[in-house]
Amino acid sequence: MRWPAAAVLDVCWVLAFVAIGRASHHDGETIGGLASTAWPFLAGLAVGLLVTRAWRRPAAIVPAGLGAWLGTVAIGMLLRVVAGQGTAVAFIGVALAFLGLCLLGWRAVAAVAAAASRRGGTPSLVSRP
Repeated sequence: MRWPAAAVLDVCWVLAFVAIGRASHHDGETIGGLASTAWPFLAGLAVGLLVTRAWRRPAAIVPAGLGAWLGTVAIGMLLRVVAGQGTAVAFIGVALAFLGLCLLGWRAVAAVAAAASRRGGTPSLVSRP
């Protein structure tokens, strides 16, 4: 997978996290509202991807996926505090779980698909006897 496509996938998952969170709290779905909630997480994603040099192997779980995940959550939460948006412990847990599943998950699926294509078979998450 090429770097721009991987970055777009990561951004889409972060925006999905923000949109779901705003909808679940009845905060509305305005562009301005989404942007004000998303920017700390998108900045964290960018830092995580840059620090791990994710452009080298953008679909790799380590270091790109790990950097994307932990950068998004850690830097994102830090920037939320600085911006006065707040962070509850439960929110941090939800962010870690959702973004971990998504930012690492698509990379795991891509790894299974790549391995299957090298073998000439169909992708499978279950081993066959």
